Amino acid sequence: MPKRAFLNVIATTVFGTLCAASLLPSRLGFVEPIRMAAAVGAALILVYWASLRPSADRTWAPDVARTLQATVDGSHVRLTNVRDFEWTGPERATERWVERDYDLDRLRGVDLALSYWMGPAIAHTLVSFEFDDGRHLVFSAEIRREKGESFSAFGGFVRRFESILVASEEDDIFRVRTNWRGETMHLYRLRMPPQAARALFLAYLDRAERLDRDPAFYNTLTSNCTTVIFDLMRTISPGLPADPRILLSGYVDRYAFDEGGLVPGYPFDVLRRQGDITQRARQAGPGSDFSRAIRDGVPGMESTRDAR
Repeated sequence: MPKRAFLNVIATTVFGTLCAASLLPSRLGFVEPIRMAAAVGAALILVYWASLRPSADRTWAPDVARTLQATVDGSHVRLTNVRDFEWTGPERATERWVERDYDLDRLRGVDLALSYWMGPAIAHTLVSFEFDDGRHLVFSAEIRREKGESFSAFGGFVRRFESILVASEEDDIFRVRTNWRGETMHLYRLRMPPQAARALFLAYLDRAERLDRDPAFYNTLTSNCTTVIFDLMRTISPGLPADPRILLSGYVDRYAFDEGGLVPGYPFDVLRRQGDITQRARQAGPGSDFSRAIRDGVPGMESTRDAR
């Protein structure tokens, strides 16, 4: 376990103990000094957490080791450090970082993916951009773990992890979740005009550049995979209303539907049922057209498949 993570675990344990001690019944007169000392100790740990500063200089886990670099020239975008891992286990992969070129004039569609890893209320949210040559690029706001470090929901509240924006091939970032980590994934076509899709793509690049220049902490509540998408969408559509489902990310698909953000013409239950790509992802073997296979039957994506 990295030193920072070890200290964070110790601080969390002590903080929890001190908070419990500070709540001892006041009718027990002899515990009043203990309560006071515990409250002071807990406050000092809060000061310690507040003093922590994010860093870009750590020994990172392989899948978040590199930051996305972008060069934009008109509609042409060149991306360096796009992740294209070949996974052989939940945490094992043949590592491959690649350079990709995209023409934003050839953006065809934008898809929202929800990957459920902890019950129906919590999902990891990802956004995939489709180009008219059949290629897809996924953006995912994630914790930047150190090598040997594991995710902790509470750790995300107490400045244990930095944030990173990962750009990846679908065959990497979707497949590892459905096929190796046992997650259930739903995919939806967003109702988004070309100019809005272009603006969202560029907003992701701007976010990646800012995180590379000024590292920031991941926060389980206020700066996570879903709130990042919401913040970026609000730059395009400022009137987008806040909603509790932004925090309960497993329901953000229903929120998008209620706001008219999903492909029209289908009831929500149809979009959700036909957008469950889990089994299709698991059945798509190596060497197959993964992106095309997972979209078979997903509402709103038929025309893009036929156009290739």
